[in-house]
Amino acid sequence: MADLTGKVAIVTGSGNGIGRATVMKMAASGAKVTVSDVLVEDGQKVVEEIKALGGEAIFVEADVSNEDHVKNLIDTTVATYGRLDILVNNAGVGGGQLRTHEIDLADFMRVMAINVGGTFLCTKYALPHFLKQKDGRIINIASTYGLIGAPKAAAYCASKGAIINYTRQLTVDYAPEGIRTNAICPGYIDTSLGRRRSTLSDDALVAAIARREKAAAMQPLGRQAQPIEVANVAAFIVSDEASFMTGSIVTVDGGCVTTFNYGEASN
Repeated sequence: MADLTGKVAIVTGSGNGIGRATVMKMAASGAKVTVSDVLVEDGQKVVEEIKALGGEAIFVEADVSNEDHVKNLIDTTVATYGRLDILVNNAGVGGGQLRTHEIDLADFMRVMAINVGGTFLCTKYALPHFLKQKDGRIINIASTYGLIGAPKAAAYCASKGAIINYTRQLTVDYAPEGIRTNAICPGYIDTSLGRRRSTLSDDALVAAIARREKAAAMQPLGRQAQPIEVANVAAFIVSDEASFMTGSIVTVDGGCVTTFNYGEASN
């Protein structure tokens, strides 16, 4: 297990899915953590779970596309714990199943504001703390969709591709000052579609999950991952055991991008 004893971590979008698994893994590895999400009830429940297991956690509600919310997230964490060591930019949204000519500008910009703008804002306000201590670890949760093109995912692909190259750029600027920045690109993760559940009818949800399972079955490992399988990688990357990793784009995708094949699953 990665040892994060004495570290303080923020994980955005940690009320569910990969974010929840990541913040719980980091707490179990010894970190003091801030759970952050727009879904207050879900986030508070995660805090309760962490505390019940003997960990230390607080919840801060934050829409990462809102600059004031992000400032409060960083300030509250530092005021509570006295420092900040780890930032996991996980909060994000999908863009629907649309091609470019079908997307409204407002919907496209919303995806970019949350996925890319949120990553930028959280990083911007965390960096002064990292620079002060000459140490910081950032993980940007991107996607295999940032590495390849995928059907009817124009906004999402664009946003995740931007996050990947932003990760590289941060490395150029800040690695000389002891700040490591890496990206994780998950493939098909069994989150029951996370936040999309609330926007889909029962029939549409069943159909969407079936499409994901069918597509995942076509990848080399032939299945979806569990969120903890991404969280385990994240905890390693921010630990001292990965001290020479920065600027890395790490796929956790069951071999998805080695031979990407949607086939009938995209229909």
